[in-house]
Amino acid sequence: MRPSGRATDALRPVAIETGISRHAEGSCLIRMGDTHVLCTASIEENVPPFLRKTGLGWVTAEYGMLPRATTTRNRREAASGKQSGRTQEIQRLIGRSLRAGVDRVALGERQITVDCDVIQADGGTRCAAITGGWVALRLAVNKLLKAGDVKTDPITAHVAAVSCGIYGGQPVLDLDYAEDSVAGTDGNFVMTGSLGLIEVQGSAEGATFSRAELGLLLDLAEKGVGELVAAQKAAIA
Repeated sequence: MRPSGRATDALRPVAIETGISRHAEGSCLIRMGDTHVLCTASIEENVPPFLRKTGLGWVTAEYGMLPRATTTRNRREAASGKQSGRTQEIQRLIGRSLRAGVDRVALGERQITVDCDVIQADGGTRCAAITGGWVALRLAVNKLLKAGDVKTDPITAHVAAVSCGIYGGQPVLDLDYAEDSVAGTDGNFVMTGSLGLIEVQGSAEGATFSRAELGLLLDLAEKGVGELVAAQKAAIA
């Protein structure tokens, strides 16, 4: 029995509310159970120096966790003057994942920065950030299309992510913190809407896991991503 009482192949309740920020070109609040992430997308008419005069656009991401997103207060990283290795790793993952669904030639020489701020954490924050970040990115690109600033839609695919792991000896979908903190195996699966793999992060926290178990986790991830893409489509409809 999972602590939440969910079936092994069940997502937590998912809700995506758009238009959260009046200033950002695209924004949403994604809730996956008790994990809540605010995602905003900001358009800049320039690119990093290494891309100037290449005709290519850029999508990047920043990630952060508010001090009381967790059960005890975490010190703001700005107060220590540097980001943690975890924060840097997660925001690079978000950026890589979102770029996989973008035609950077069609985007033109502009940058879209997707900011993902965790308001409340209960496991799976990076996956929620990717899934919600795509919605914010989609809404920002819609504004570019409406204004005629881009002629061809640079978004080539939905991008969503979900965690899967082995808890209590059983493969389960979308781990919350109670499961993630004691899971024997923990993985994050980033996929396109057509279930093409973008990135897989997986590790054995206790005992090793088998190739067959990895296959079961991939099956769960495909089901979960399919449902998350449906939630993305409903949010932007």
